[in-house]
Amino acid sequence: MATTPPAAWRAVRHADDHIHIIATVVRHDGREARIHRDGARAQAAARQIEIDYGLRRVNTGDGTAAKRPSSAERHKANRQGKERTPREELREKVRRAAAGVASEQEFFDRLTAAGLLVHQRVAPSGDLLGYKVALSDDRNEDQEPIYYAGSTLAPDLSLPRIRERWAGNVSAPDQDATTDRSSGSDRIRPSDARRQATTASWQAVLIIDQGADGQISALIAAGGEVLDALAKTSAANTRRELRDAAFVFERATRSHIRAERKHARGLRKAARDLIQGGPALGRVEDGATTAMLIDMVFFLVTAAAHWHAMKGHAQQAAAARQAAEHLRAAYQAAAPMYLGVMRDRGRRMSLPLQRKQTAHLRQAVPELAEQVIAEPGWYALASTLADVERAGHDPAALLAEAAERRELGTADSISDVLVWRLRRMADLPADASTLPEHTTTAPTAPRPAAKRPTKSKERSANSR
Repeated sequence: MATTPPAAWRAVRHADDHIHIIATVVRHDGREARIHRDGARAQAAARQIEIDYGLRRVNTGDGTAAKRPSSAERHKANRQGKERTPREELREKVRRAAAGVASEQEFFDRLTAAGLLVHQRVAPSGDLLGYKVALSDDRNEDQEPIYYAGSTLAPDLSLPRIRERWAGNVSAPDQDATTDRSSGSDRIRPSDARRQATTASWQAVLIIDQGADGQISALIAAGGEVLDALAKTSAANTRRELRDAAFVFERATRSHIRAERKHARGLRKAARDLIQGGPALGRVEDGATTAMLIDMVFFLVTAAAHWHAMKGHAQQAAAARQAAEHLRAAYQAAAPMYLGVMRDRGRRMSLPLQRKQTAHLRQAVPELAEQVIAEPGWYALASTLADVERAGHDPAALLAEAAERRELGTADSISDVLVWRLRRMADLPADASTLPEHTTTAPTAPRPAAKRPTKSKERSANSR
C-alpha cells in the first residue's frame, strides 16, 4: 500500500463478512504509488491484522497453489447449477489422466477418453510444446470452446512438468504386473492393483518419516497420483469421499522443494496399475482391498501433513489434514462389512482358541494388549491371527513386526490397523467370507514369515 502522502482510497462493505478496498495508484502530489508485489504485501498485512485483532488465522501461501477460479467463473457455475467451475473440473480430469501415465501419447489418449477437447501446440519443427483442454459444454458467447492451458490449471500440469513424471523410467511400465489369466486378459485385477498400491504406500510412509526432502516431495506428489487413481476406480459407496480427498490433497502435492521423481517410481506404477485394473466393482475381494488401501493411504496422507507442518508449509499441511478426514469417512463406508465378517468369525472361535490369540497379542505388544482387547475390533484381529497361523506364519512374530513399523497412537482403532497390516504381510485374502471356520485342531508347525519383495526395504527404514 502507499506511504505518506497516501493515495486516495475507500472501503465498501459488500456483505456482513467482508469489505472491498478501492484505491487509486496516483498520490495527491502526482507521484505513482508503489504497487510492486502489492498482492503479497497486502496478504502479509492481512496476516498481521488477524494476529493484532484476534481474527481467524488464514494459512499463509507460498505461491505454489493452483490459480483459483475467478468470481465470474464461480457465478457462471452457480447459474448452471454446477458444483465446480470448469477450471476445477478440468484440473481434476487432467490430474486423473496424468496419474501413473508413462508417455505423451498415453496422456493425450486419456484426456480424449475423458471426454475433453484437446488442442496441442506444435512448433514449426513439429515438436510438441504444450496443450490446452476444454469441456465440450463450456463455451463463450460465440459458442466457441473455452480452453485452459495445462499450466493455468496448476503449475505441475504443464506439459514439461508432466513429462518429468515419467522421465528416467528404467523399465517398461507393465513389467511385473499381476494379471487375470483366467479371463484371458492381460489387465491387472483390481484387487491385486490395490494390494500392490498398499505395499507401495507403506514403503512411502516409511521414507517420509526419515528421507531426504527431495525424495519426500516426490513421494507426496506420487501419493496424489495414487489417490487420483483410487478415486477414479472405486465403487459408488466410497467414490464421493475419495474424490473430495484427492481434490483437496492436490494442494499438498506441491511446494518449493523440488521433487526427485526417480524416487517415486513404485507409487507411480501403483497408480498406473489402479487405472489399468479398472473399477473395483466385481469380486468382493476388490471391495475389501479397497478398504485395506484406504487405511494405508490415510497414514500416507497423515505423514505428508506432519512433514509439511515441520517445513512450515501451512496450506499444504492443512490440505493434507482435510484429505485425511475425507479418507476417514471413505474408510467408514468401505470397511465395516469386511471387518464384520472377521469379527463374527472371531466370536465363533472356541474359547481355547480365543485365549490362544490373546496370548499371541500379549506376547507381541504387551503395552497395547489391554487397549486392543477392549476395542470392538479385537475379534477381527483374533480371527486374523488365527488365519496367519493357519497360513504357516508365527502369529506373535508377525504381529510384533506389524506393530513396530510406526506408532499406532493416532489410529481410531488399533485392531483395525493391525488387521489390514497382517493380512497384507501374510498375503491373506482381504475378504474373509470364503475362508473356513477355525477349529481347535492344531495347525502345522509355523514356518518363518514369507519373504516379501519389500521386506528388506522395510527393515532399512525407521520403525513406524
